[in-house]
Amino acid sequence: MSVLNKRKILVAGNWKMNNNNKETEAFLENLNVEFNNEKVEVLLCVPYTNLGVALNLTKNSNVKIGAQNCHFKENGAYTGEISPLMLKEIGAEYVILGHSERREYFNETDETVNLKLQAVLKNELKAVVCVGETLKQREDKITKEIISMQLKKGLKNILEEHVKNIIIAYEPIWAIGTGKTASKEQAQEVCEHIRNVLGEIFSKEKAEEILILYGGSVKAVNCEEIFKQKDIDGGLIGGASLNVSEFKEMISIANGI
Repeated sequence: MSVLNKRKILVAGNWKMNNNNKETEAFLENLNVEFNNEKVEVLLCVPYTNLGVALNLTKNSNVKIGAQNCHFKENGAYTGEISPLMLKEIGAEYVILGHSERREYFNETDETVNLKLQAVLKNELKAVVCVGETLKQREDKITKEIISMQLKKGLKNILEEHVKNIIIAYEPIWAIGTGKTASKEQAQEVCEHIRNVLGEIFSKEKAEEILILYGGSVKAVNCEEIFKQKDIDGGLIGGASLNVSEFKEMISIANGI
């Protein structure tokens, strides 16, 4: 369990560009697992087109719904974009920022992640800010330097009062969708480093309040050992979150820790 049982375990699913409304409805109707929401929180980040259905089907449950991205402006001539104001208006509570796929395919940078984070916090949404290193960076033994830079640039000018709405997700890029998973020791080492850097950015006390997730081929078979690590407070789960049975199993495992 998290340090002194102070932090919840967050089981977060990132559906990426998967599932239509009918599939979303079927998934959520089958997601009838019970959990103690005093120590576990469940989040599904779904495609924009599924948000309405997902929010409607979870309005009387403990399951939270979020988006996978947003723009840093509240409105304007940004064809195809969705603002945090729009997400808040429909009832979404969370948004993922800076996922490695956004960085790789859509040219996102630490600077744009910072702009988005400021906009998200202004609109009182919760942000899941992703950081992570490539395989080459790990082999070059600069993982901690890369993570430190991403955190310091991504969280620039963020005030301590907003810490309650910030979650950090450590996703080693070499482990996303590859079937490779960082060992529990590797994951803990980096997440401990993240918490130390957060202590430098904010304060040690505030750093202890922030949830840090691990993401990278997290499945039911390996989630327990990951969730039990001192500085890991849950998972940002990709492919396995599309399988309702496996996702329910991971929630049950978290609930039993």
